[in-house]
Amino acid sequence: MQQKNNGISASGGSNVVGNAVASGKGAKAEVRYTGAGQDDDGRQRSPQEIGDLLAQLIDRLQQSDHPEREDLIEAAQDAREELASETPRRGKLKLFARALVDAVPRFTALASLAVTIEQAIHGL
Repeated sequence: MQQKNNGISASGGSNVVGNAVASGKGAKAEVRYTGAGQDDDGRQRSPQEIGDLLAQLIDRLQQSDHPEREDLIEAAQDAREELASETPRRGKLKLFARALVDAVPRFTALASLAVTIEQAIHGL
């Protein structure tokens, strides 16, 4: 009997899903997170807090050797401006977040922050 699991669950064969990897016979990989957009205390993140996360991302991108870092920095700055607008467009922010997660999977320091940002944006 499996209990509720926030995080990565993997079993059997060989399979990759997002940041989860499973290997062995009949492998399955699954990533679950039920607290989308929440901080460590379970509180929903504000647009300002998400903007602060984006500022951290920009700093990390500036220090990284990511081949598309300039474009990603520009997109993150655009997302911060969108968050600060009177009526932020959630669809545009969600597209940015998904593209960001897809752009940084091999850059561990960026990937975990990108997932946090995506979850926070989806929680808006």
